[in-house]
Amino acid sequence: MTRPHALLALLTALMFSPLFASPSITYPAGKGPGAGRHLVFLTGDEEYRGEEGLPMLAKLLSQRHGFRCTVLFPLDPDGTINPDNNASLGDSEQLATADGIVMMLRFRQWPDSVMRLFAAAVARGVPIVALRTSTHAFRFPDGHPTAFRSFNVFGREVLGEGWVSHWGPNRKGATLTTVEPGAENEEVLRGVGPIFGDSGVYEVHPVTDARILLRGQVLTGMNPSDPPDTYRKKRKADGIEQGINDPAMPVAWTRVHVPPAGAGNRVFCTTLGAATDLVDEDLRRLVVNAIYWGFRLEVPARADVRVVDAFSPTDYSFKGYRRGLRPEDHALGQPLPASRAASP
Repeated sequence: MTRPHALLALLTALMFSPLFASPSITYPAGKGPGAGRHLVFLTGDEEYRGEEGLPMLAKLLSQRHGFRCTVLFPLDPDGTINPDNNASLGDSEQLATADGIVMMLRFRQWPDSVMRLFAAAVARGVPIVALRTSTHAFRFPDGHPTAFRSFNVFGREVLGEGWVSHWGPNRKGATLTTVEPGAENEEVLRGVGPIFGDSGVYEVHPVTDARILLRGQVLTGMNPSDPPDTYRKKRKADGIEQGINDPAMPVAWTRVHVPPAGAGNRVFCTTLGAATDLVDEDLRRLVVNAIYWGFRLEVPARADVRVVDAFSPTDYSFKGYRRGLRPEDHALGQPLPASRAASP
């Protein structure tokens, strides 16, 4: 090998080594109403494969709608994505320039340096779109040396609800949405049809100032053609028994969070959002519409929600994430590769 070729080979190897690997991935803004506004996507849940679903949404929002989108991941020291590492958020400095946040987090215990950036973004009034486990985004146990223990109730106080319980059973009773009476003309629902999700309904009782948009029927099986179930169950919140779908639990709502200090946030929350749920075009449209609403942009009559690259999400499960992947594996123009390392 000649000396110039050897140098080129060395530089190429270094660029793709862990030392030079990027701790996040940013998709440049295409043309669209987003006009380059910076959306920061926060991944970090152990079960529902947010580390797969959110990059897909970020690609879509950047290339179809004009937002600049950065996706942050929990990383191990070698730079690989590990959603079980609940104390990590790579490249968290990106939060300092976030115009909006899209999040799917579960029981994170970020260090104060990261929490400070997140808290500052919330305080300056950025719109927030929160999926599924974000209702219980943070859990700092007793004795943890954090100055941000109050964020244990971030779900209830900011999003409008925290963790209560599972209502419909995962993998046994799927979810089919119905529109809340009176919400038919809400702009966030523009062009959105019934949503089928293969994740189970959560028990939720949103705060009184939340505007419920959709409720989730618990089905008897895992197909959209299965009928709604009819068994009875006690609510964990108050011990009252009711029919599982009488009424059905809310699965999507909006509210304006007004803190004691700082600017208010336009908030959209849905308890749907497993990566496998996001195969449903109407759920993707709901999320895109919510981002437009959060920025006070005109919601399209039927937003373009075609995926940019092939999307074949992993079935949700604990410990089920793809091993050995790095942020650059989510690059534009390529499908997500399979695991690069064996499961322990």
